[in-house]
Amino acid sequence: MANGTSALASQRRERAATDPSWPGVTVSAATVTRTHVFGGKSGSATPPWTDLQARVVGGGFKRGFDVTAALTAIILLLPMLCLIALAIKLWDRGPVFYRHRRIGLGGSGFDCLKFRSMVVNGDEVLSRHLTANSTAAREWEATRKLRDDPRITPLGASMRKTSIDELPQLVNILKGEMSFVGPRPIVTAEVPKYGDAIGHYLCARPGLTGPWQISGRNDVDYSTRVALDRGYVEEWSFWRDVSIIAKTARVVVTARGCY
Repeated sequence: MANGTSALASQRRERAATDPSWPGVTVSAATVTRTHVFGGKSGSATPPWTDLQARVVGGGFKRGFDVTAALTAIILLLPMLCLIALAIKLWDRGPVFYRHRRIGLGGSGFDCLKFRSMVVNGDEVLSRHLTANSTAAREWEATRKLRDDPRITPLGASMRKTSIDELPQLVNILKGEMSFVGPRPIVTAEVPKYGDAIGHYLCARPGLTGPWQISGRNDVDYSTRVALDRGYVEEWSFWRDVSIIAKTARVVVTARGCY
């Protein structure tokens, strides 16, 4: 698997945009025509990727599967979800859910939901840690992840090992903001890392799981992740989605690449 994903990365490695405001990002795949104000605030700058040609990966069939499966999962998992919420609340009396702004289909912004796995003042803790630790700062810049993240609580670490913290994204799926399978949802700071492949990302709803999750997750470098997302969009089929969902169960059990 590692050799295969590395080869895919070398074949499809994309150059990053050099301008930090991304006006020069070139879109090489058609996506959804929408004019959104990212962040949902009137008067904010409109991102350069929102006015694009319409095409949605999977269409209505994929969307129908998502709604049916998400609703079924919520009903079946409701007792467990309530117990997790209670455990988080009792742990430190903080909020149960964590909302983080991500880029969705066609460039629309949405609040990606998770069970809170970090301390309440996570942004402040991260800022102090990156300022004091240059190695961690470089790791964060390269991957947007930290292997040793000081923000994560002991309870949160347990949830992350099994990806239980991501189950609230079933609500995002019902709302049409995400899909069961798709690219991992990204933030605005990650757009330059996608280069010309950003158009592929924008014509698919971000996924609760996807090719990145079954190919090593955090053990995979960013360029390989971009190549995996691009390949998923180019080669999408319903049966491939089913295969990814099945493989995700094995990855969750082994906790491969989870931190």
